[in-house]
Amino acid sequence: MKSLKRWLAKAGPAEKPEGSPCEKGATRRTLFHKIGVGSLLSGIAGLCYAMMRPLVPDVLYEQARRFKAGAPDSFPEGATFLEDQRVFVFRRDKTFHAISAVCTHLGCTVKMVNLNQPKTVQIGGKPVEVHYEFACPCHGSKYYGDGTNYAGPAPKPLEWYKLAVSPDDGALVVDLSEPVDKNFRLTV
Repeated sequence: MKSLKRWLAKAGPAEKPEGSPCEKGATRRTLFHKIGVGSLLSGIAGLCYAMMRPLVPDVLYEQARRFKAGAPDSFPEGATFLEDQRVFVFRRDKTFHAISAVCTHLGCTVKMVNLNQPKTVQIGGKPVEVHYEFACPCHGSKYYGDGTNYAGPAPKPLEWYKLAVSPDDGALVVDLSEPVDKNFRLTV
């Protein structure tokens, strides 16, 4: 071991050839250092972007929450299902009301089922004669004709929506953004 130390001491420092990368300061260590710092900065920039992105709202391309359903005379007696808007419009003589067709459980479209014989049920402590019901084909929720839930996982009744008459052309206007009480009726 001592002889190796003596030999190294006599030889002196190793000479570097001119123009070598070591003279310019470019070593493998500095290259990896720059790659590491660049990766760290890229990671921090990505993290900042991920944290700030939710603050910028996305554009929603939704259907209008208020729409013209048609002339009152074009609706037949009983129920009319407006498939695009997922709403039922009911007509009895000159009186109208609208009920949502969106199940309150997970948003499936409910189907209206006409009953063979009307049945009397207790809704809000009052006996009511029901001629039809709504049934959700997805998870089995059931609603009476007024939208009151009575079976299945649905947590609340179907929404009732406000109806109005357009001053322009006299068409029925359904406002999906304005829920109303179950006693709401529009007489034309």
